[in-house]
Amino acid sequence: MKRILEKDEKRARLAIAMATPMFNVQTSEKKDDCFATNGVVTGLDAAITKIPHVYKPASLKTSDILGNHRHLFSGVRAEPLESSYMSKSLRYCVSHCLYAVMTKVAELNKEANMHSFIRYLGYLANVSLLVAICLGLYVRWEKTENILLLVIFILGLFVLGIASILYYYFSMEAASLSLLHLWFGFLLGLLCFVDDSKFKTDVKEEATKYLLLASIMIKTLCSVVERICGCVRHQPALLTSEEFLELVGFAIASIAMMMPNCLSVVLLVFALSMLIVDLRMKSILAIPNLIAFALITSLLFFPSLKISTNPFALACYFSRLICVPLLDLYFSGLSVTERWKPYLYGRTLCRRISILPVALIELIFFVLAAFKLNNLDYWYFLIPGFSIFGIFWLICHVVFLITFWGFHTKLGECQKIYYTHRIDHKSLDCVMASKGMRHFCLISERLVFFSLVFTAVLGGVSWQPTNGTFMSVFLIVLPLESLAHGLFHELGNCLGGTCIGYAIVIPTNYCSPDGQPTLLPPEQVQELNLRSTTTLNSIQRFFAYHMIETYGCDYSTSGFSFVALQSKVKAFLDLRTTDGPRHDTYILYYSGHSHSSGEWALSGGETLRLETILEWWKEKNADFCSRLIIVLDCGNALPWVKDVRRVGDIFVAVQGAVLAKEVNIEDAELPQLGDFTKDWVEYNCNLDNNISWSDKGRTVTAVYGISKSWSDYTLHLPTGSDVAKHWMIYFPHFTYPLIQLADWCGGLNLFWICNVCFRCFKRLKMRWFPPTVLDTGQGFKLVKS
Repeated sequence: MKRILEKDEKRARLAIAMATPMFNVQTSEKKDDCFATNGVVTGLDAAITKIPHVYKPASLKTSDILGNHRHLFSGVRAEPLESSYMSKSLRYCVSHCLYAVMTKVAELNKEANMHSFIRYLGYLANVSLLVAICLGLYVRWEKTENILLLVIFILGLFVLGIASILYYYFSMEAASLSLLHLWFGFLLGLLCFVDDSKFKTDVKEEATKYLLLASIMIKTLCSVVERICGCVRHQPALLTSEEFLELVGFAIASIAMMMPNCLSVVLLVFALSMLIVDLRMKSILAIPNLIAFALITSLLFFPSLKISTNPFALACYFSRLICVPLLDLYFSGLSVTERWKPYLYGRTLCRRISILPVALIELIFFVLAAFKLNNLDYWYFLIPGFSIFGIFWLICHVVFLITFWGFHTKLGECQKIYYTHRIDHKSLDCVMASKGMRHFCLISERLVFFSLVFTAVLGGVSWQPTNGTFMSVFLIVLPLESLAHGLFHELGNCLGGTCIGYAIVIPTNYCSPDGQPTLLPPEQVQELNLRSTTTLNSIQRFFAYHMIETYGCDYSTSGFSFVALQSKVKAFLDLRTTDGPRHDTYILYYSGHSHSSGEWALSGGETLRLETILEWWKEKNADFCSRLIIVLDCGNALPWVKDVRRVGDIFVAVQGAVLAKEVNIEDAELPQLGDFTKDWVEYNCNLDNNISWSDKGRTVTAVYGISKSWSDYTLHLPTGSDVAKHWMIYFPHFTYPLIQLADWCGGLNLFWICNVCFRCFKRLKMRWFPPTVLDTGQGFKLVKS
């Protein structure tokens, strides 16, 4: 603390010392060595003594801080000392204002310096690459005397000049950078494919290699620093304009310089673009695809072309394009739907048309693989292997294309709902979750994975080490199917399950002290009906906001009989999705009067117990793992909350309210039915709500209870019957064996021991340390005060 006070004291004195010219300081003529070397200190004390009505307390004397130098101030004329408070305030304000300003300036300078440093690193990488290209092309022209290289070299410099003029004089930054990246790709392509052994001994060629390596390292360093410092704002895109233009430029260079093999190289460039998209979408198989691409192209593809290539230029080109999407596997914070936004939010017609080129590429791959049959050296192995795996490949890819068509159909329905009934900030993934897209994607993921496996197997059986076109198409198909698998995998993991709700509101039943329901007096009926209507509107708002399918909202002023309510609730608990399986979550809401034991008060003196509802639930949910959430807005919800905690074999939760029996009339009114629903719906439907359930002065408090096995709940995974129903809806009969095989492989659980341990840990956590706010995974929360 003493050290902090000394720092504040020094800052205050320095600030006032800077302001000494504003004061008319009179000092003596006597100066000694100490005065001469400490002009700021003496001027500071003089300024302090000359401030009108300033008192210098003992704690702020210069003799206490800087030493005993009173002899230096013998000629200073002292003013009346009156207000110590004003002295402290003035010195504090001046010092801290100056300190805050200087700190802000330092932060801005630091931020500006960091941005400048990153920008200059990018410039240095491009300049290094440009010098390497120019030097490399000059060496090739010098050794080969090819006039075309000289013309291209001069044209490249001319294009660079045009790009500079557009950038600096016409402020056409986008056009300038587009032209520059296009030429970078083209010139790097020339540097890759114009190579000869006689270049390798040239000093300038060695310098070109080192410059290319320096460009790779500087570009990588720039990208890493840029992301660590948070200077990148990630945007959803399949390919950036810079990547697309460099790919196009490289393809043009291959066409210009390698006419016999240009088709293979152009297809390889397309395969590289698919690999970039695969990395940017964070496909689960993106890294294996990257390794396969690097190994096949370096060890097999370019040797099969029988031309001399420059490995340093190829490495530079490859690293420039791969570096950013590879780093974004870690640094990109975009969600699944944000990454896939260009595809998911695109037009339905364009997505359906995109199936045609996918089918064409798959067909071309199969035809090229069949060329292997021309080699009959190992016919006894090749013909049976290709026949068996070829048939399986065809069946798998018929399933693959049908799956994509079905996905586009369901996605189109979700888009229609999203654009027609847009609700506040709700996104497309909420609509997809409510329409059962998760279940569809989990089954489709298994089927597409089998397609990918058989593509790899067929490619291995029919491998053609001298056919560059086959290898290029194979490298296109792998990331293409990997993208489909990654899309289904991520949507299946991130989308919520389906949910359906049923609400019961009984406004005018009142439980008398003897436990019998009676009607309210006529003068209170209108007020209570208005309150009940508000409650009904609130729960309907809750269902609509969270995209919960509504079975019904029953409102009855005369109450329900047990038989009528039984038929309604049983029908609700038996509902299924349009695809066949049961819903993941069922919400049963009740607002009305209840007995002290928690039983619902029905007409005719009948009641409905919790045990009865749980029996109905077990009857309907015997072979499934759905969960039931009961929301109670009644005066005696606490008994059900306690009872449900003793249930152990099903997933059930009860959200209830506790209404204060006595309140201070001056502070608040006595709580009534509907008050809890109003607050709970507002809490779950308004992100800017100011509701605090832990406030001690609340007249309506919340409480929830969950069954013992609640923490074991996971969203429903497709079973054999689910897969069979899915097959009957979408696929032809001859694909049934393959789909059953995919279901069996997908159902294998190789880490069951870890799952058991994790379940035990979660059970103990929920039992000993239940959270105040329990997220259901459907967008709404259970709360307790």
